[in-house]
Amino acid sequence: MHAGTAKDYRKLARRRLPRMVFDYIDGGAFDELTLSRNETDLAAVQLRQRVLIDCKDLKLSTRLLGQDLAMPVILAPVGMAGMYARRGEVQAARAAQGAGVPFCLSTVSVCSIEEVAAAVTAQPWFQLYMIKDRGRLAELLARAQTVAAPPLVFTVDMAVPGLRYRDARSGFAGDPSLARSLTRMMDGAAHPGWVWDLFVHGRPHSFGNLKGVETRGPGQERGLGAYWNWIRENFDPSATWKDLDWLRQHWKGPIILKGVLDPDDAEMAAQAGADGLIVSNHGGRQLDGVSSAIAALPAVAERVGGRMTVLMDGGIRSGLDILKARALGADACLIGRAWAWALAAEGERGVARLLKTLRQELTVAMALSGCRDIAQADRDLIAS
Repeated sequence: MHAGTAKDYRKLARRRLPRMVFDYIDGGAFDELTLSRNETDLAAVQLRQRVLIDCKDLKLSTRLLGQDLAMPVILAPVGMAGMYARRGEVQAARAAQGAGVPFCLSTVSVCSIEEVAAAVTAQPWFQLYMIKDRGRLAELLARAQTVAAPPLVFTVDMAVPGLRYRDARSGFAGDPSLARSLTRMMDGAAHPGWVWDLFVHGRPHSFGNLKGVETRGPGQERGLGAYWNWIRENFDPSATWKDLDWLRQHWKGPIILKGVLDPDDAEMAAQAGADGLIVSNHGGRQLDGVSSAIAALPAVAERVGGRMTVLMDGGIRSGLDILKARALGADACLIGRAWAWALAAEGERGVARLLKTLRQELTVAMALSGCRDIAQADRDLIAS
């Protein structure tokens, strides 16, 4: 038995998944300093404990970009979630719908936007990377526009992929070789439950939103290695603020920029007409040595809060973290690794249980800090 926390699910995912798949979820760039700071800096934020405040009827719900959320949480876009559990993105979207929170689908998902949308009644959000072929990009946006929710999450901190040494050491990334292929095969064979779930019941394994890019699995260099090959060949390192104008012509709905840490970039996003931004360092997976998301949040929120929606992503593992982020200026939080671990461990049931645990933790944190309405959470909740 376990409590259904993010830490519980990380342990379970580590046992169930091949090392290369677990390390892809779990790892970060370079020496993983920023990855660590995302959690340690959140842990260092202290809440004020308040007493004798009526906390019988707490309000956790919020309204965000025209959508009602049962609590200020969004399942962040996570690439290749369909390789953690069978049709993983569909399972996660169902769990999110059950909890009354949005699910955001990654461009590089195994399940297509159409498959996910058909499995739920709550429209998924869609996340976009800027790729070189604008014609292909326009086609993808048109597909998403017909079935996705209005908000589009545009990731802006991945002009080039970060150097993730764990992926190189595990065999997930790197140049093709017989030794690397054998390592992958043995890694997969040592986890028969995962193989049975994914390769007997979880097919097809392809990037559902991107035709012609396959993710067949361990031992096949066209498989997981195709992920990095596609990114290196297709992501556009020349994208600039001017591309927001092009994007606005092809998307009729709010556009949220994901990957903003600097207040000056936040100001530029506001001036460029973005509807919101996500304070994020890509989970510490891109530029190591930069600020944690929670440390960057207050200055960004102070600069543009009130003019645009401000969200935060990075290191959120508990309901306490959600309340801390809300108090420091975030309208809502995204969780990524936490739901990926839960999905890998127990599928839809795991993600649903994790979300239930987050809600319980947030409720307790609000009650014991004297916060009766999540919308009223502010810096007064933070110990000086």
